[in-house]
Amino acid sequence: AVYMPSGTMTNQVAIRTHTEPGDEILLEQSAHVYFNEAGATAALSGAICRLIPGDRGVFGAEDMEAAIRPVNDHYPRTKLVCVENTANRGGGKVWPLEKLAEVKKTAHENGLKIHLDGARIWNAAAAMNIPESEIAKHFDSVSVCFSKGLGAPVGSALAGSSDFIMEARRFRKQFGGGMRQAGIIAAGALYALENNRERLTVDHDNAKIFAKGLAEINGIDVNPDDVETNIINFRVQGMTIDELIEKLNKQGTHVLPKDSITIRAVTNLMVSESQINIALDHVRNAMKS
Repeated sequence: AVYMPSGTMTNQVAIRTHTEPGDEILLEQSAHVYFNEAGATAALSGAICRLIPGDRGVFGAEDMEAAIRPVNDHYPRTKLVCVENTANRGGGKVWPLEKLAEVKKTAHENGLKIHLDGARIWNAAAAMNIPESEIAKHFDSVSVCFSKGLGAPVGSALAGSSDFIMEARRFRKQFGGGMRQAGIIAAGALYALENNRERLTVDHDNAKIFAKGLAEINGIDVNPDDVETNIINFRVQGMTIDELIEKLNKQGTHVLPKDSITIRAVTNLMVSESQINIALDHVRNAMKS
């Protein structure tokens, strides 16, 4: 594996290592790689994205296979499949293991490599009560993040075969991610990895408490059954999301817009169950005002 400053860099170095300019990658239509990485696949790798419709970030092998280009000089070459688990914009949805196995089998049968954006692989493993290796074994490369749920100040890693990582180190250097004095920040990542994984289910429980509480507030639209890990997406009626966010900020509860109509809240190791209940009070107050 190789350590890098961010998950965006680990994803983009993986894509550059797997592809050549003009190649095409397949990914779900709301994937972080496509939606939240500043067009880096085109800018840094010269690769283009072909989007697969999915269910909250999850797609099936049949839909993926239908998107693979036939061999033809007029077409870009389909080279790589990217999967995100858990799916950020899908509200922390977890990929079922049988879906991963199907996608891997179909990808490899068609000569494609498969990369995991596993920024939240720790949450997926915790939700299913399995080792992370049971998820990672389905992929040719895996990106993981040590901040977010694990709580490290900074850092991600890209894992793969020794030959893959040797080439990835070259692209990390080209992208400006080589660090001689990485130990001080890697130490925080190591601490998070060794101490903060078992408590992730606490975040999941708090997210469910928050979602169930939101569902009882008039004017809030949320489905608690969609909350599988630590992300809650909800909508509001009677005011804009910007108005609600401002009212919550003034009370000390901080959330972010997912898009123009949806608010995203994320539980983490800095949020206790008692604070979840305070946040629900803040939402109630905001919706009444």
